[in-house]
Amino acid sequence: MKNFQQNLQKLEAVDTQVLGVSMDSPFANRAFAEQIGVSFPLLSDWGGEVTHQYGIYTDKYKAARRVNFLIGKDGKILEEQVDKEAIDPAKIVSECERHKVNR
Repeated sequence: MKNFQQNLQKLEAVDTQVLGVSMDSPFANRAFAEQIGVSFPLLSDWGGEVTHQYGIYTDKYKAARRVNFLIGKDGKILEEQVDKEAIDPAKIVSECERHKVNR
């Protein structure tokens, strides 16, 4: 999340909305955002419905895997980073910039 916050201006400059989603409660998300200094919205998937729909729930940890999705305005997934790849958003930032140029 901090890495996305550090790249937020670049992402917003290419017409990208950054959202965080977790299975934590809205209260926990708000506290977490304040603690780490994140200014973009953190959404709660309390109960895990969306997490299951996207296929990123893992029974092993009873939680969502770490995933970054780049979703186009048409709702289709254009790019994704999973697990260790998802820690550094540089690839997603580059893809957002590329998609902006190619519009």
